[in-house]
Amino acid sequence: MNSWRDRLNQLGGRTRFVVCRLFIHLAGEEVAPLLGTLNRAAREAVDAEGDLEVLGEGLVEICQNLLQYDTYWQSAANEGNVFWDEGEAGDYVTELFTDSAQRYGSIPEPDDSAASDEPFSLPVTRHLVVMLTVAYEGEVPELETDLSNITALKAGLKALINLHYQQRLRAIQVHFSPAQLGDELTSDQVLLNFPELIPL
Repeated sequence: MNSWRDRLNQLGGRTRFVVCRLFIHLAGEEVAPLLGTLNRAAREAVDAEGDLEVLGEGLVEICQNLLQYDTYWQSAANEGNVFWDEGEAGDYVTELFTDSAQRYGSIPEPDDSAASDEPFSLPVTRHLVVMLTVAYEGEVPELETDLSNITALKAGLKALINLHYQQRLRAIQVHFSPAQLGDELTSDQVLLNFPELIPL
């Protein structure tokens, strides 16, 4: 990604912004507990009103959990772009947010299950797709490469953790499908709604 334009902008002292999105598809009955971690991080992010430090801590916890669940990884994909203008980077973050939010069942809905008299029995999803979108300053080779193999994906998740501790993250978004326990994501829905996924 280090083109002649990158080098020219470096010489001009301009700040390099990167916006990237990772998709990780996990499969197996054991992946459902990850939904608890994802929903807790989402609630904390809402409560913190988007505070980047809190979002970063949630991202670290999610990445660490994903690394522990690596035996359930099925497929992955990533995309991104380099910007020299913060406004353009922000626009791309918004574009990716809108796209991620429109994926099947990727936004938690208000919890109204307490009002139900139904017996407590929820189907357990066998599929989970996590979408992580970040914007950061500088250059991170581990994220600016093809992450559709296990070794590269592990390095990319560790790089996200490091970016938080280096305080280089400028935006963080987490989406996941299904968004709550009890919702199911079928194999067909994975293929239909996440066509960019590449088997690991």
